[in-house]
Amino acid sequence: MKKSFVLDTNVLLHNAAALTSFADNEVVIPFDVIEELDKFKSENNELGRNARTVIRFLDRLRAKGNLREGVPIEETGGTLRVTLQPASLEGTGLSPDVPDNRIISIAWDLHRRGERVVFVSKDINARIKSDALGIKTMDFEKQKVDFDQLYAGWRAVSWPRAKIDALSASKSMPAEGMGLSPNEFVLVADQADQSHVLLARCSPDAKTLVVLPKEQPRAMGVSPRNKEQRMAMELLGDPRVQLVTLVGQAGTGKTLLALACGLAQVLREERYERVLVARPIMPLGKDIGYLPGGKEAKLSHWMMPIYDNLEYLLSQRDGPSPTRSAAERTPVSKDRKAQASSEDPVHRRVENLIESGVIELEALTYIRGRSIPGQYMIVDEAQNLTPHEVKTIISRAGEGTKVVLTGDPYQIDNPYLDASSNGLTYAAERLRGQSLFGHITFTKSERSRLASLAAEVL
Repeated sequence: MKKSFVLDTNVLLHNAAALTSFADNEVVIPFDVIEELDKFKSENNELGRNARTVIRFLDRLRAKGNLREGVPIEETGGTLRVTLQPASLEGTGLSPDVPDNRIISIAWDLHRRGERVVFVSKDINARIKSDALGIKTMDFEKQKVDFDQLYAGWRAVSWPRAKIDALSASKSMPAEGMGLSPNEFVLVADQADQSHVLLARCSPDAKTLVVLPKEQPRAMGVSPRNKEQRMAMELLGDPRVQLVTLVGQAGTGKTLLALACGLAQVLREERYERVLVARPIMPLGKDIGYLPGGKEAKLSHWMMPIYDNLEYLLSQRDGPSPTRSAAERTPVSKDRKAQASSEDPVHRRVENLIESGVIELEALTYIRGRSIPGQYMIVDEAQNLTPHEVKTIISRAGEGTKVVLTGDPYQIDNPYLDASSNGLTYAAERLRGQSLFGHITFTKSERSRLASLAAEVL
């Protein structure tokens, strides 16, 4: 028997392709969903684009038949209909004045008639209400991965000492039969002595296991502090790997390493024209409202974490700053602070790199439509992006561009995403096996003992 899938507004705003994601079943769109889509259609962001795409799709169907009675969907063999009148919620305890409740009432009415109905929503509260009414309820599962089984980008194995010595002497060996993905790392430990280890990497064509050099890589004065950072720097510095995803909790060094390797390849190796850094505009906590100034002035507030990392990298080249006197630590006026900041050589060097175009800071809002060739592109906080947004960003990359996605799936600010459905983890899992792709999952915080404690305990 075919099912009737009642879709909540947030499903269509999350992914406009949801209309064609339920095979040959019936898709039911409550009238309140159309009303809510109308509110979003003028927005110049991903929500607005998805709303417009859905509305155009419905309009094309309207030309083929009566939406109230149901119109066939050629792509799936199923049907779609728009339900105009919400059903009575009497006896459920739900107020009909709430749009979410009226949307649920459509599924409730079909359920009472004995139809096989499924209510689909990305709103947790809406799913709880629907489930409490006895309606089969689900999240929109398309483009989700099993986060607990996420590809780590490396594995640990134990070999006999003789086999390790043979690999160490030859520097490489055939990788066929090992089940390795392209650019996957292998941490080989001695079966008799686990402290004796060897780090190797599978080649992009997945045919050879190559031992990494003993010399630690270095970029802008930064060297890896653990094996995961070492692996990440190998991928970040390899032009053959054009897309790198770095996943890890706060303080693991994702953004710092990406910036360090990017600047080194732009300033010293001249491999790329510039470092382009973009972040989604997602506030932590209550939004502070509109910010003064032009685009650059507004963007500087959201890019402060990037400024912090850049100043750290550039200060590494000059050595530690001298200890300030007590007088210098005394609170000063805003004007004096601005003057002191402009006179700081490290801060001035950061500003010079931005003004000269070596570093470009951009909001992801302005990425769509661009073609970005020959650049080292870092997308920070990518866990707040949908899979479709990540696809849009990667598709902007032109010839000779390297894209690095970094983020922490445990710190998602988008209310309709989680560790399994965000674009960062989706890309890491789906692109596994591609020769142009590399991934590392970080587990150890290196920011400070306090940051490490917070990541592990809180």
